[in-house]
Amino acid sequence: MSGPEILRHADGDELADAAARRLTDMIAEAGRDGRAFHLVLTGGGVGIATLRALGDRAEAVGLDWAHVHLWWGDERFLPEGDPERNETQAREALLDRVKLPVHHVHPMPASDGMDGDHVEHAATRYKRELTAAARGEAPVPPFDVCLLGVGPDAHVASLFPGLPAVCEEGSAVAAVHDSPKPPPRRISLTLPSIRSARQVWVLASGEGKAEAVRLGLAGGDPCEAPVAGARGDERTLFWVDEAAAAQL
Repeated sequence: MSGPEILRHADGDELADAAARRLTDMIAEAGRDGRAFHLVLTGGGVGIATLRALGDRAEAVGLDWAHVHLWWGDERFLPEGDPERNETQAREALLDRVKLPVHHVHPMPASDGMDGDHVEHAATRYKRELTAAARGEAPVPPFDVCLLGVGPDAHVASLFPGLPAVCEEGSAVAAVHDSPKPPPRRISLTLPSIRSARQVWVLASGEGKAEAVRLGLAGGDPCEAPVAGARGDERTLFWVDEAAAAQL
């Protein structure tokens, strides 16, 4: 795993714009090289702001999306179209604005989907979709960038301190029960899946994230501070604004 690098910006808007610009360049480079680009999306305030800025940047430069696959790091187990779902927010911020092949969008299942209200079944189905995209050669496809927000409690994706999912090592995807942040049921990539990404980007904006950022950079036990386990195979970037960097 790679050691973390810190990229500081004045505020959340500047952070989102800078991350979007780098993502645009990476997506364009993959297209020129004739290879697929697998991007894992996140939710949250600065995460969705980054997706919105990515949409703006993509429109400005005429970015080709034909080779891009979009996945999610976690999802609230709610009905399709629920405004609290990361997918719903991502569609409004980005997906509805770009020409992306429908079969390249891989949302996590909703609670009114083919699995019904069974979050465990839904997590298993997403795990199978990931393995299929990797052609059975790995648990997940080769993620180029995994975007992650971080909570004040140091959680990433839907991996919360002290819950079983954060220590899950045997599965690419976990069903989460009793989340301390509503709704209680969620689906999440596990830390091994996150760590398989070439690059992991932790996005943090605001004073309330400062302690979590400090813990993430300090390392330590991911079961107690999940962000400490968010590391990329090649690079780990902590994109922070000045407020989130207050304790560094």
